[in-house]
Order: sequence, then C-alpha cells, then structure tokens
Amino acid sequence: MKFVIIGGVAVGAGAAARARRLDENAEIVLIERGEHVSFANCGLPYYVGGDIKDRKKLLLHTPQSLYDRFRIDVRTRQELRAIDREHKRITIHDLDRDELYEESYDKLVLAQGATPVRPPIPGIDLKHVYQLRSVPDADALFERVKADEVKRAVVIGAGFIGLEMVEAFIERNIQVTLIEKADQILPPMDPEMTILATRALREAGADVILGDGIKEFRGENQAQSVLLESGKQIEGDLFLMGLGVRPDVSIALDAGLVRGATGALAVNEHLQTNDLDIYAAGDLAETTHLVTGATVWIPLAGPANKQARVIATHATGGDARFSGVLGTSIVRFQHHVLSVTGLTEKTARRANVNYQVSYTLSGDHASYYPGAKDMLIKLLFASDTGRVLGAQIIGQQGVDKRIDVLATAIQAGMTVQDLTELDLAYAPPFSSAKDPVIIAGMAAQNILDGDIKTVQGTAFDMFAPGVQIVDVREPHEVEQGAVPGAVNIPLNTVRDKVKDLDTSRPVVVYCRGGQRSYNAVRILQANGFDKVYNWSGGYFLWDLLSEYRNSIEAPLAMQK
Repeated sequence: MKFVIIGGVAVGAGAAARARRLDENAEIVLIERGEHVSFANCGLPYYVGGDIKDRKKLLLHTPQSLYDRFRIDVRTRQELRAIDREHKRITIHDLDRDELYEESYDKLVLAQGATPVRPPIPGIDLKHVYQLRSVPDADALFERVKADEVKRAVVIGAGFIGLEMVEAFIERNIQVTLIEKADQILPPMDPEMTILATRALREAGADVILGDGIKEFRGENQAQSVLLESGKQIEGDLFLMGLGVRPDVSIALDAGLVRGATGALAVNEHLQTNDLDIYAAGDLAETTHLVTGATVWIPLAGPANKQARVIATHATGGDARFSGVLGTSIVRFQHHVLSVTGLTEKTARRANVNYQVSYTLSGDHASYYPGAKDMLIKLLFASDTGRVLGAQIIGQQGVDKRIDVLATAIQAGMTVQDLTELDLAYAPPFSSAKDPVIIAGMAAQNILDGDIKTVQGTAFDMFAPGVQIVDVREPHEVEQGAVPGAVNIPLNTVRDKVKDLDTSRPVVVYCRGGQRSYNAVRILQANGFDKVYNWSGGYFLWDLLSEYRNSIEAPLAMQK
C-alpha cells in the first residue's frame, strides 16, 4: 500500500505517523510546500510576543526525525500541481529545482489547509503588511519587532489570532490599534460575552475600533497608514492582516472533487471525498455540527488532529469515523479568558433552533477562599427537552475547566437536569460545593420547569410603561450604579415591603448576577405576584451591555 499525503502539520504529519503505526510495510510519502513539515502554528503569536523564547520549540518534527522514527519519506519545498484520478498519479513541482515530476498513489490524503484571506484592496502588497500563518511568517514578524523599529502596530481583524497578536505587541511595548469591521471583537461569540475583553484591551492601552473596515493601505515603498471605510486614517509601522482563512481547494476542484456548500471539500464520515481513494481533512474539508447536524466549516487544530487519526485508521482497513465538531474554542488576553462551545445565539437563530438562555455569575472557587474571580456563564438549552445546546464563559480563572465540562455534556447529549447531577471535584481552592457548571444547570432547570420567568439583559427596550423594576442589592452596591428607574428593596427586606409594590403590574427583579433576585422572585410569587420576572445576568450584564452600546455608536455613526 502506498500513501501519499499532501501537506504536513496536524492532518498530514499526524496521518503519516498513525499510518505507520498501523502498517509497518506501507510506503508513505509526505509532500510539504513549505520548509517545515510539523510545527505548532497555534504557538506562533506567543513566539512573536516572547512567551516562547526558543524557536525550536515550535518545530515538533523535522523531515529527518519523521524518517528516523517512522521511516516516512518527507519532501519539503514540493508543491502539488495536479491530480490524475484515473491513473492515480499526481504531478509535483520541486520548488528548489524548478522541476515537475509524477508520483503514484494507492491512497491520497489532501491536507493543504487554508490560505489567509487577503482582499484585493489597494496597497495590500506593500512592504510591512504581514500575515501570520506559518513559521516564516512568524520569523518575519519577530525580526521586524526585534529590530526595535516598530512603535505602532495595526492589527486588522479581531478574531482569535488578532487578539493574541494584540497581546504579543503589547508585551513588546508596542502601541496597538485593533480594527474590526463587526461591531464586536471575536465575532464567533455573542456580543455581550466579549465586552469585558474589549474593556481590558482598552485599559491595556490598545485603541479598539469596531464597526469599521479597511479601504486601502497608503505609502510609497512601504505601508505607512491604512484608510478606513469611515474615512479615518490610522498610521503604523507594521500592519498585520488577521481576516481569517479560506480552504485551498483549487487543485482538488480541477481534479473533479466536489466542494460542499461551505466552500470546503465535501467528505463522508470516513473523511473520503467523492473519490473514495482520496481523503481530505482539516481546514480543507467541511464537517458536521454535532448539535444541529448541519454541514459546517470550522478550521481548528483540535478537530484536525482527530481527523488525521480517522483517515489513517480507515485507509489501513479500520472502520474509524469522524462524528463532527462543536467549535470549542478558548482565547486569553492578559488575565481575561473567553471561551465558546456548541451553539451561540447567533448560530442558533440561523439554524432556526428553538432555545432558551440563562446567565449565571459565579466565583471560580469557594468565595471564602482567597482569590476567587467572577465567571459569567451563558447557557443555551432546548426549550422542549432541556438539552444543552451551547455555552460561552468569560472569566479569569477556571474557564478552561468549565468549558470542557460543558463541551463534553453537549457531545454526550446531556440536559440541564443532567448538569445539576454532575459529580465534580470540589475543594475550596478549585471550586465550590456547587460548581459554576452545576449552578448554570440549576438556573436553566428552573426556567425549563416554569418555576421562574426571566427577561434577558441583552434587550435595552424590554420594559413597557408601568413595569416595576426592583433592585434587591444592598444600598452600598446601588451607590456604584443602578438601572434607571429602579427602586431599591434589599433582599432581606422584600417580605416587609411587598405592600409597596402593585400586584397588578409586572415586576422585574435584579441583583448583581441573578441569584439574590431569584430568591426575591420566589418571595413575590408566594405573595400573589404572578407577573414577576428575574433579570438573568443582573446588573453585571446590564452594565456591560450599556458599555457595549456606547462603544459602537460613534463608529457606526461615522459610517452613516
């Protein structure tokens, strides 16, 4: 059996190594267009920023190490030019010798990945406009900042890489401007879950411009500024494009392989294309969303590594299948961590999923143990069954642990009731007896069971005339800020002041995060109030949303 693999890194190198472990006698050829066959591309921003000081740590395997350990024929600086499916041969361009040659295959694995999005805007090819996708890209950025010539950097695109690079530049004492055409950073998340990180970016000295796109780069021999759609001009010594990627499918399409609705190659559960002897995975192929069953394209390193194992197992005679993805992601900016898994409200609406939402604010560990930090969990669950559909978490500590628990719960098809019954580790330095995930499940279960009705803090105009807004926080908390028009009735006095409220008018109750207001709602329900609602997310979320609304009004107005 002869395996030919096009592309290294997660899918290519992983499939090659797995194929060798399963078939000692197979001939395995790995073709890589670049100089590096296996590197930690997710670590590149941390190398530029100085967290990873030894460049060699980024290189997981070399051609020689893959040959020594696995007897894999690795050929770098070789580029796929054509696929002849009828004769099972490919044409390869040796970039160093500038020669074409052919290679036969029994099984072909396409793992070329994706190419950075570079829109055809004037000046984009000027010097000092960079991208970050490979080790040479990182080397170029590293040398530029190392030369101490960069005082101002402009990052275009506030996705995961963009955010990591803003942090990297700040670590290098470089003034940063972050530009994002959407009205929020991290567009895959729901807006309100990104506000704390946006605030942290600005507090760290970054200039964050939202709701504004780029029009052109300006400069003579090198880029010196970028003109925005609003007419604003931003000067810089370095410009980093982080507008995402698109699957590199041109050669595959020329060979008659089928592209799916997402633009990536269509594959079956074994990751075979419409030619069953040709596999595709990673950033090149689409897959299935584990919640909706819809076809999606989510280019992430975690799924790519698992797909490599599936391909090698199936191609060597096994029955491995790739079930799909949730899009579980996490990113850090300084002390702030943002994470997401499964559906967001944006994706749920697009998929016409009937869902409900709960917000819970919890400490990452026991409040009586020093150092506890707030963690806001947004949970999406099915309105009928209570199945967990998605989660987003922001905080400073313990976020990774909770998002992984919730990702596991979603993949297992668990319900919010199941979350309330989880047996999770507890000791004061690590959690509370009721872990934040369990609290999130309990809050959602209360909504599902009809024990309590909620309103979401994501709507600013939700209160019709005549609605009574009750703030059950303590007076010293109210002094720090309150919802306009709210009357302060601290929780412990609610029973004594029920008579001050009108049972015929709706009542919306809030506290800082939602727990005290839940208790107040139950008291009011017991005293004859049937139109009483808990404000999910409380003042904590309302305050964030007020900041978000104010932050985007100016850029949007300029565009108009």
